[in-house]
Amino acid sequence: MFNLDVLFSTTNIILFMAIITRLSGLFASAPLFSTYPIPMQVKIWLAATIAFILFPIVQFNTHFTVPNSFPALTGILFKEYLIGYVIGFCANILFVGVELGVNMFAIQMGLSADQALNPTSGGNSPVITQAYTFLATMIFISLGAHQWLFSAIYNSFKTLPVGYSFTFSPELVGNIVTITSQLFNISLSIALPVFGVLFITDVLLGFTSKMMPKMNIFMVSMPLKIYLGLLLSLIFVRPMAECMSTLIERLMTQVAGIF
Repeated sequence: MFNLDVLFSTTNIILFMAIITRLSGLFASAPLFSTYPIPMQVKIWLAATIAFILFPIVQFNTHFTVPNSFPALTGILFKEYLIGYVIGFCANILFVGVELGVNMFAIQMGLSADQALNPTSGGNSPVITQAYTFLATMIFISLGAHQWLFSAIYNSFKTLPVGYSFTFSPELVGNIVTITSQLFNISLSIALPVFGVLFITDVLLGFTSKMMPKMNIFMVSMPLKIYLGLLLSLIFVRPMAECMSTLIERLMTQVAGIF
């Protein structure tokens, strides 16, 4: 006969709370799951469903000791949330790098005033930045990178089981620093093809203004840079998509082994 007293024991309830807290940290920072349009109720139910699936596996592989005070329980839940948040934050480095890189050549194009609500972050960004963010999101989904996130959170329960023990080892800090340091590398990889051509265009327009002082170079440069930037964005969209695909695969491999 099924014993409900064992199922709803204090140990099982606190263990389930710890699992759902780690998943909540992941959903708070991970790409695709932390996006603005997804309702909070959907995120909560999704975290609860995945926690319900992971619970018997974690329970079987974990020797969990019930905390004897509220501060100890708070410390455990904070640790669980921090682990999930770190995994999601490291995975989100790519999208932050793409947004930063596209913003660089969007400003060079003169589109910095073209601000609209970005549904992926909830803030305002140029429309062309949103287009590249959507492209990165589609590549992220097509590669099944969201499954790598779940694999990383599952493996984290093996290397960092629920409990009191948790230390920021030099290896762990080194892995996080290595992943986050790729932010500017990613942004430059995305921005350099278009930004470099636009920078050369600015130099040539500067020489033109010196050669023909009476020419209103500002009226020429604004539409020229916009048309040139949009044309280059269309030309480089396929190489950039291939670059994003490679970066996502490399980054998710690093995230899977962060703990």
